[in-house]
Amino acid sequence: MSHKHKAKIEKVFSHPISANIDVKKLFSALEHYGVEIDISKKHKAILHYKDKEFALNLPHSDHLTKDEVVNLRHFLEEMGLTPENLE
Repeated sequence: MSHKHKAKIEKVFSHPISANIDVKKLFSALEHYGVEIDISKKHKAILHYKDKEFALNLPHSDHLTKDEVVNLRHFLEEMGLTPENLE
């Protein structure tokens, strides 16, 4: 099952930037790797990993915008949650 999770994380790092990343499946993959996710009343997902926090604007559809994918990519890189670091 972790191969499926890793594949979802890999989509965040794909080139060109993917515009069809399913939020629910991505959140499931992130939780698999230890990210805690809280959904705020302001339609944001607050991602907690180690001692860092990141706010991600939730889309009105089921897929992240390219801008949010880039923002998430930067956060994951900072946390070391890149495809080459995942087991």
